[in-house]
Amino acid sequence: MIASRKTSGCKDMSMQWEIVIGLEVHTQLSTSSKIFSGASTTYGAEPNTQADAVSIALPGVLPVLNRGAVERAIKFGLAVGAHIAPRSVFARKNYFYPDLPKGYQISQFDLPVVGQGALTIQVEPLSGPSTSSGLQPYEKVVRITRAHLEEDAGKSVHGESQGVTGVDLNRAGTPLLEIVSEPDMSSAAEAVAYAKTLHSLVRWIGICDGNMQEGSFRCDVNVSVRRPGEPLGTRREIKNLNSFKFMQQAIDYEVQWQIDTLENGGKIQQATVLFDPDKGSTHAMRSKEEAHDYRYFPDPDLLPLDITSAMLEQVRATLPELPQAKQARYVNDLGLSTYDAKQLTNALETANYFEQTVELVGINNAKICANWIMGEINSNLKLMMVGDANFESCPVTSSQLANLIQRIADGTISNSGAKEVFRTMWAEGGSADAIIEAKGLKQVSDTGAIEKIVDEIIAANPAQVAEYRSGKDRVFGFFVGLAMKASKGKANPAQLNEVLKKKLAG
Repeated sequence: MIASRKTSGCKDMSMQWEIVIGLEVHTQLSTSSKIFSGASTTYGAEPNTQADAVSIALPGVLPVLNRGAVERAIKFGLAVGAHIAPRSVFARKNYFYPDLPKGYQISQFDLPVVGQGALTIQVEPLSGPSTSSGLQPYEKVVRITRAHLEEDAGKSVHGESQGVTGVDLNRAGTPLLEIVSEPDMSSAAEAVAYAKTLHSLVRWIGICDGNMQEGSFRCDVNVSVRRPGEPLGTRREIKNLNSFKFMQQAIDYEVQWQIDTLENGGKIQQATVLFDPDKGSTHAMRSKEEAHDYRYFPDPDLLPLDITSAMLEQVRATLPELPQAKQARYVNDLGLSTYDAKQLTNALETANYFEQTVELVGINNAKICANWIMGEINSNLKLMMVGDANFESCPVTSSQLANLIQRIADGTISNSGAKEVFRTMWAEGGSADAIIEAKGLKQVSDTGAIEKIVDEIIAANPAQVAEYRSGKDRVFGFFVGLAMKASKGKANPAQLNEVLKKKLAG
């Protein structure tokens, strides 16, 4: 689906353009060894210490396919409802690059392991020249063309010494799943939403750690523009984007550059470009190759990959409950809003934390659990860490939070007291019960004690009592304030209100 919108050019502010975007996402699979050898994939090792003989194709070595990589590819295919090929083939993709030691890359071409599937995304409009029209969030289905297994290349390291580029081949042979979408996106907002949803999914099903800083999740964005009704325009591919923010900026710049070029009478040349975040602009890296330029042919050292129905079912059995299914269950079984359900399923760690808490406090308290997790917990995690909140390293465990919520639910502490308990728990640890006891935060729920406080306040303020009884309901807050002050904030609010209303009614 392609959406039409107005985008400002240098000369004609009313020129109509359609933006067409497709993504190729390289996800590094979470195996401990490389795709065709037993060499380690651990990040951060000394340069070239994990460049084994198979990864650099020394004479006499043969590749052996990593079963774990295949299982992870199948897992992804099942998660997006894709066709899993019963037979797929590995090919040699031939090209020269300094950090490609073999002169070819083992990949898949015409017979990939994962075929057509789809991913549903929730689009939040962004600001910028290539944003979606309208301001309301909306849902969209992006088709996935294919996902194929391949090995990664090495890495060129620039600037280690003056005028010298080094090559680190540790990454060579690391297993990748390249996920290719159809050109179904028509704005930076849609591209970012798709990338974020895909990023969340591969982490959710455990096939990739999603660490963009380490290159585990890298996006190539194909961008073109055209006038409505015309054939697809010439695309330019923005390579190796490892930040959602940079993705938006790169697309915005590239769209405007292409429109300006065409409106000024120029032509777009198909090319691979890089985004410079410091300058906020793209620049050409090389002309874009076509498939025939790579001279693909089946790798003679690797047999075709046959996936049996038994293997398919084995992998299917390892799939966790997927986000959309969880969302539906939270709404139907726990009574949460659609918004709450989506927020709690942004990451598997968040959903697990929520479910562990609910299991301890009961489903009747699911809403208060959701509020605390999306509120206090999430806010404090974001302050503590760079990037997304990580519930696995939250200093307050689900059992500690459950203890706190139980004390709120049974009236032991007030909401303000609960926040004080939480702050102490976050900073120092300990159980809610112990903190409540140590700080003397237990609410006064003794009706007799509350009645005594109320009687004294009513006796001391006859004028305000008369005002209330004459119909001035706003005076009620005056009595609540005095009573809470007299109880040092410990009176149970619900009981206090009940006693006050009864006593003031005369």
